[in-house]
Amino acid sequence: MDVDSTVNAIKSMEIRGAGRIARAGASALADFAGSYEGDDSKGFMIDLMAAKAKILDSRPTAVSLWNGVHATLKGVEGCGSVEDAKRLIIANAERFNEGSVNAVKTIGEIGAKRIQDGDVILTHCNSSAALSVIKTAFRQGKKFKVYATESRPWRQGILTVNDLAKEGVDITLIIDSAVRSVMKNVTKVFVGADTITSHGTLVNKIGTSQLALAANEARVQFYVCSETYKFSPMTLFGDMVTIEERDHEEVAKAGELDPRVKIFNPVFDSTPSKYIDGIITEIGLISPGSVYHVMTSQLGDDIFKFIGD
Repeated sequence: MDVDSTVNAIKSMEIRGAGRIARAGASALADFAGSYEGDDSKGFMIDLMAAKAKILDSRPTAVSLWNGVHATLKGVEGCGSVEDAKRLIIANAERFNEGSVNAVKTIGEIGAKRIQDGDVILTHCNSSAALSVIKTAFRQGKKFKVYATESRPWRQGILTVNDLAKEGVDITLIIDSAVRSVMKNVTKVFVGADTITSHGTLVNKIGTSQLALAANEARVQFYVCSETYKFSPMTLFGDMVTIEERDHEEVAKAGELDPRVKIFNPVFDSTPSKYIDGIITEIGLISPGSVYHVMTSQLGDDIFKFIGD
């Protein structure tokens, strides 16, 4: 899709999930480059930066989108011509998208080793990475049960339970407020991530922190399944993660409430690192305290380019 269509699809939740959003942003920039007409380098860069800003504004919390966009544009300012820039952007987008898909597969293979026969698993929202762990374990012949939250107000849990049911997994849908009630039967929790900060705090779908608290209380292992491009380099320099708030009509229809009633509809919440037993990434199972080292190792000297960007 082109930039405007992609932005609209992300804002309307037609495209959802941090990994899918990141790949959509990268693909939109590749489409922009491939369809761009003209050979004026200055004009191209102005239009490219405008497209970049539109895409990033569509989902401010998801650092995956930010990282995907910057990976796609890496090196473009050093190109000598519009054609060189176009070729670089398209190649970068293809590389990022391929790496993203492969990362989910690898996370599934690593995370599946944490699942054993007889486990009862709880998951939240609709995470490709968390689902990859569960599906991989099931395909290996392991016998276990899964609970999945409804994940209001968008009810992404419906996507999760239907996906796992088609796979053949023993799956039960629960309402969000039933988490503490079922936790006494759960042995492991697997969730996805939208953003992970430099000190290991998880920013994910609203309600994730409640799962973590309930798991901690019940002494249940709590795992985050995340590609490393969801680690936020901006947080190294003190930047806060923006928690997006969406339209009130997602919670209550127009005219349903007394006009004096206020609605708070945040999309994400924060889970402190002390409640996380491990982060399952494409480079292995790491502790929340290792996020800083992973980011600095991967980005090297380029990390200073992120200051103020």
